[in-house]
Amino acid sequence: MKPDERVNILMVDDQPAKLLSYEAILKQLDHQLIKASSGREALERMLKNDIAVVLMDVSMPEIDGFELARMIRQHPRFQQTAIIFISAVQLTDLDRLTGYALGAVDYISVPVVPEVLRAKVAVFADLHRKSRQLESLNAELQNLSANLIATQDEERRRIARQLHDELGQDLVAAKMMMDSIARCDSTQAVEHAAASASRLVEAAILQVRDLSHLLHPPLLDEVGLRSALQWYVEGIAKTSGIAISLEIDLPETPRPAPELETAIFRIVQEALTNVFRHSQALKGAVTVRRTEERVLVSVRDHGKGIGERASASRGLGVGIRGMKQRATELGGELQIRDANPGTVVEVVLPYKTAVNQEAGATA
Repeated sequence: MKPDERVNILMVDDQPAKLLSYEAILKQLDHQLIKASSGREALERMLKNDIAVVLMDVSMPEIDGFELARMIRQHPRFQQTAIIFISAVQLTDLDRLTGYALGAVDYISVPVVPEVLRAKVAVFADLHRKSRQLESLNAELQNLSANLIATQDEERRRIARQLHDELGQDLVAAKMMMDSIARCDSTQAVEHAAASASRLVEAAILQVRDLSHLLHPPLLDEVGLRSALQWYVEGIAKTSGIAISLEIDLPETPRPAPELETAIFRIVQEALTNVFRHSQALKGAVTVRRTEERVLVSVRDHGKGIGERASASRGLGVGIRGMKQRATELGGELQIRDANPGTVVEVVLPYKTAVNQEAGATA
């Protein structure tokens, strides 16, 4: 069992021999076993550890099992903790109802059957582990959602500035040129103003096209991933001055599934954006190739390593989480490591074709 999958199991009994027997029985589960010889000691252990299951004797001096269960349930942290009572005496139905009312989830009678004890503890330990994983995933999802909202807002501000400062200025200037045509006295002045307005409108059209292509390149839908990546890599290499090589080893037909093409393109786009913003590299490489039933995407730069880049920029983590989320949604994995020099972003995705997708839908 992996270390992060282990949970803490608290065993409470005033007889050391019983604690040793419980430990021997539960050792096979490969969880962390914590012992306590009294109710007070059990409370101290619980305050210092995240306990998944409490295994306790009903009859103990000072604080018996029922009273200890009541004290455990009064603490906000332990209201969902599984409590299993072990009793060496025959309990009445009223005793059992009292225990269930105090939060007990099960009873085990003495003599203890090792297989039964292991099975019951394993069930509640697994429930706690899954609950902990779910809480972690929910927290990560909330964090990712907040970061995505912030990223979207920043992207909208950037587009708004570009529309206002570049496209808007060109359109205003074109309008002024066209308005001046009505006031021109000579044919030559009219032709000159019309030519100037035409050039400004043409520049505005190019800016609209560039913005549209950055938001979603039409080449990705019309021609495919290869052409879209070639267009994007050439564009960012020209803009950034970074020499970026591109190697694509994918079959021409059938094309990869649309969601796979989009994920690969966006991952490469985000990775190269990080290279441009953070790496201070002079060259890089993008590789996309299919191996059996998987496709491997690799983006490498020869600049600063990931450790130095992450410490120097808070925004780097948002892009990485976005790439990881895209890979996870398609059942893939993302790894980032130092390449010495530089950084390598590697993504492995299950390979799906558009033909297989359509055949599956028809079936």
